[in-house]
Amino acid sequence: MSNPSLTESTLPDLELRVELTLRQFAVTTETTVGWAEWICPRFRLGQIRLLNSHWTISVRHDEDDIRKYVDALGEFCQEPAGEGCGAAREPAGPAFGPVRPSWWREPHMASMHECSEDTERLARAIARYARGRIVNPPPLDGPASPQELDARAGRTITSGGLGGEEALRIWSEVLAPATISTDHPAFLAFVPGAPTRASVLFDLVLSASSTYAGSWLEGAGAVWAENQTLRWLADLVGMPASAGGCFVSGGTAGNLSALVAARHDAASGRDRPVRWKIAAADTAHSSVASAAAVMDVDLIAIPHDERGRLTGERLAATLAAEDTNGLFAIVASAGSTNAGIVDDLTGVADVCAERGVWFHVDGAYGGAGLLAPSVRDRFRGVERADSFIVDPHKWLFAPFDACALIYRDPAAAHAAHLQKASYLDSLNAGSGWNASDYAHHLTRRARGLPLWFSLTTYGTDAYRDAVERVLTVTRETADEIRRRKALELVIEPELSVVLFRRVGWGAEDYERWWRRALESQIAFVQPTTWMGEKIARLCFVNPRTTLDLVRAVLDEMT
Repeated sequence: MSNPSLTESTLPDLELRVELTLRQFAVTTETTVGWAEWICPRFRLGQIRLLNSHWTISVRHDEDDIRKYVDALGEFCQEPAGEGCGAAREPAGPAFGPVRPSWWREPHMASMHECSEDTERLARAIARYARGRIVNPPPLDGPASPQELDARAGRTITSGGLGGEEALRIWSEVLAPATISTDHPAFLAFVPGAPTRASVLFDLVLSASSTYAGSWLEGAGAVWAENQTLRWLADLVGMPASAGGCFVSGGTAGNLSALVAARHDAASGRDRPVRWKIAAADTAHSSVASAAAVMDVDLIAIPHDERGRLTGERLAATLAAEDTNGLFAIVASAGSTNAGIVDDLTGVADVCAERGVWFHVDGAYGGAGLLAPSVRDRFRGVERADSFIVDPHKWLFAPFDACALIYRDPAAAHAAHLQKASYLDSLNAGSGWNASDYAHHLTRRARGLPLWFSLTTYGTDAYRDAVERVLTVTRETADEIRRRKALELVIEPELSVVLFRRVGWGAEDYERWWRRALESQIAFVQPTTWMGEKIARLCFVNPRTTLDLVRAVLDEMT
C-alpha cells in the first residue's frame, strides 16, 4: 500500500494547504468523507472536500501538526486483510484501533463565543476582504446555476464546521462571483445601489455592535441618530416639525405599514364598510397591489396619462364612476420605478383633501430627487402627504436594506402598530420613541444608521451634488440616444430612468442583448414593457457611471 502523496506550500499567517491525491488505493467517497468529518474536528484541522480527482485538506497549523495528520491518514489507510482501504472503519468510531496516538485529543465544544487565535486570524482575513471590496473597483460578475454552485462549493454545513477562513474562501472564490454587484457602475438594471464608502464601513460597525433599535430603552443612541436622519428627510419633503417615523426593510414594508396606519385611522372615524379600498395608478409599484392583497382590501386602478402619470383629473373622474364607500387611501408615486415619472402630486393631494382620505406618496426610488434643485419642482405637492417613503439603499447611497417611512402625524401610526404584551409593559409605559411602534415589525436593526453616518461624514451638500451628477449622466445618455439613428427615446427622462427602443427589434432581441452584455461583462441591463411594447431601460443612481460606459452598452445594440 502506497502512502498518499503530500504537497506543502506556506501561505500568509502560517496557513498551509495540503493536497492529498488518493491515486494508488481504493477509498470509497462515503468512507473517506465519514472519516474526515469524524477526525477533523478532533484535530481542528479544517475540512476534506472533493475537488475534481483530489481530496483537499485546508489546515491552519504548523508542520508538526501536518505530519501528525499525514501519519494518521497512513494509519487509517492500513488495509485490513481482505478489505479495501478503510472499508471496515466506522465513520463515528476511532480510526486508529484500540491504541490511540499520544497526541490524540478528545472532542470538545467549539468556542463560538470566545476570542481565540482563530478568531483573530479570521478577523484579519475578513478585514482584508472588506477593505479590498471597498477600495478596489467592484467586479460585475454574474449568476451561476445551483448545480455549478454545488460542484464548486461542496457541502458547507457540516457537524464539525469548516472553519471561518475556509467559509470565507468559499464565499470569496465561489459564492461572491455568483452574485451581480449592484454597486458596479455598469449595473443599470432594476434600481441599482451605490453606497458611500463611509456607509459601508459603518455597516460593519453596526453588525459588530449587536445594536437593537426597536425601543428607546434598548437603543436610545441608535434611535436618536435615526431620528436625526428622518428629520432631515421630513424637511426635504416639507412635512411639519411633528412628523416622524422609522426605518423598515424596503419600499414593500414601508407601503404596507403606511397603508395599515391609514386604514386604522379611517376605521376610528366611521362604520366598517363592506370592503375597504385604496386607489393608485395602474403604473404604481407592484408592492401597492401586494399590500392590498395582504390587507384584503380592494385596489381601484386609475388609468395613467400619456406619460404614465397618475393625475388629479383622471383620479377624480375614475372615482366619480366607482363605488368609493370604504376608500381610505390614495397612493401616488414620486418617481415610478419603471419610468422614473413623478405623478401629479398636487392634483392627487387635492382629490384626497376633497374626499377626506389618506394621501400616501411612494418615493422609494425617486424621492432622492428632492435633493436636486434641477428637478425639485417636479415634486410639488409632496409636502401635503400624510405618509412618505424613500429607500436610502437606492438613490441615497446607503447599503441594503433601508426604507425611511415618515408620517405627518406619527400618533396615527403609533395607534395602528403598537404591540401589547406583558413582556412589553415597561416599554409601552415609557415616553421614549420606540421605532417598533411605527411599522409592521417589532424586532429591528438600526437600518438608518449607515445613512446617518454617511450624512454626518460627508454633509448634505455632497449628497445633493451626487444626485445632480446622476441626473447629468441621464441627460447625456438621452442625448447620445438621439444621435444614433437605430435608437429612439420613448419618453423624455424626468429623473434618472431612460426608456428607449432599438428600431426593428422584438422581445427576443432585447433578451439576447442583455444576456450578451452580461456575459461579456460590459453591463447588467434589463428590458421592460411600456404601453404594451418591449423596450430597453437604463436606470442610473451611481455617480461613478460614465457616458463612455453607457456608450459601450449602446454599441451592443447597433
